Amino acid sequence: MADPSTPSPDVLVIGGGTAGFGAALAAARHGYSTCLIEAGQKVGGVMSACPGMPWGAAYPCGTSVGGLMKDLSERLFTMQPPAAEKRPCTLDNFGPEILYDPEIATLTMFDMLEVASIDLRLGTLALDPEMDGNRIKSVRVADRHGLQSIKPGIVIDCSGDGDISAKAGVPYRLGDASGAMMGVTLTFLIEGADWTRVFAENDPYFTAHAARGIASGRLHPDLSKLYLMKGFHAGTVFCNSVVIRDVDGTNPANVTRATQEGRRRCHALSRFLIDEVPGFETACMTQLGPTVGVRETRKLEGLYQITGTDLARATKFRDGVVACDNPVDDVMRSDSTMTHDAIVADGAYYTIPFRALVPRRISNLLFAGRIVSADDVAFASVRGMPQCMAMGQATGTAAAMALQDGIPVQGIDTEALVTNLQAQGLRGLGDDRLSPQRP
Repeated sequence: MADPSTPSPDVLVIGGGTAGFGAALAAARHGYSTCLIEAGQKVGGVMSACPGMPWGAAYPCGTSVGGLMKDLSERLFTMQPPAAEKRPCTLDNFGPEILYDPEIATLTMFDMLEVASIDLRLGTLALDPEMDGNRIKSVRVADRHGLQSIKPGIVIDCSGDGDISAKAGVPYRLGDASGAMMGVTLTFLIEGADWTRVFAENDPYFTAHAARGIASGRLHPDLSKLYLMKGFHAGTVFCNSVVIRDVDGTNPANVTRATQEGRRRCHALSRFLIDEVPGFETACMTQLGPTVGVRETRKLEGLYQITGTDLARATKFRDGVVACDNPVDDVMRSDSTMTHDAIVADGAYYTIPFRALVPRRISNLLFAGRIVSADDVAFASVRGMPQCMAMGQATGTAAAMALQDGIPVQGIDTEALVTNLQAQGLRGLGDDRLSPQRP
């Protein structure tokens, strides 16, 4: 008889961000018992750390990426009143994005996990794997009650940092070839703004105001571009401006230091906006993120590493599991430079291959999200939340297929996987080629 104190789900998903949400739902909807553990107290990942962050890259070629991302967004679109809407992005080279009410979106995600009978465990940290050769036998976890082991059939690492994958022996690289990682960001919302006056100059980067603030010593020199955009609710402005460089996101002390420095810069920026930028006179800062959002730490080694060349060629892989046309969104990796450079021609897109989510040797491990196997250029494009959710959906589906056939994850029939994902509504895969959709 199984030990009731040792859970033995078919699938264990580590990390409750958009990738983990997609992985857990896909596995559970295929009929497999699924446990999802999350170190924090909310699902959503970036949605929790950066309330109000738009879902960018959800519309490659102007068409919904499909799958769970479409399922979730349409639930919000059709609420009365609507809890989300599609808008054009004001920043260079980005397509349409989805603005949403973060609390309603989070509640909806919780509801979807609950309906799927997923064993969701918040406040639970994955510590280390117990290996049996090239297989993960169990994962040791901790919550406020102490240590516990979970013995899954398959593990899907969607943690963002890939701790369990790394401890299981999957090779990885931190940051770029020199170890430099993208800057981390602390975000906030401003309520009570007059949109007409705030956005009257039609400069999405607010460069003249930023230069004045830096020259006067009120703003940090890295704030030469202010990323201010209309929030979902009228009169709200989402601020995605405060970036802290030279932070190792795998180091808790670094993250703590960056979060406190970010708070200082956010308060200084909000005070500057209220004092100096027309339309903010009676506004106030709200929903300051609880911690910095980390863009980049480990990139795991998969069966295939996606490259910038793959993207520039608009490569549609035979095992492609998600379509994307996002620009190379590289943020202060080693200096104050930020890029939004287009990687594909207008109207083109590429796909992310399933092989970039599969380790070479561990037979019951998959990974998804920002730990995808990619070089620096490719990573800066593939890391959007909709893409992470679709990567998760692909790994959850693949886990179900591996369990059904009793095979290692490296032996999954990728043609059958792509067919399965198409049946789930994911677009731009296989022979389903996207055509540019004009507004």
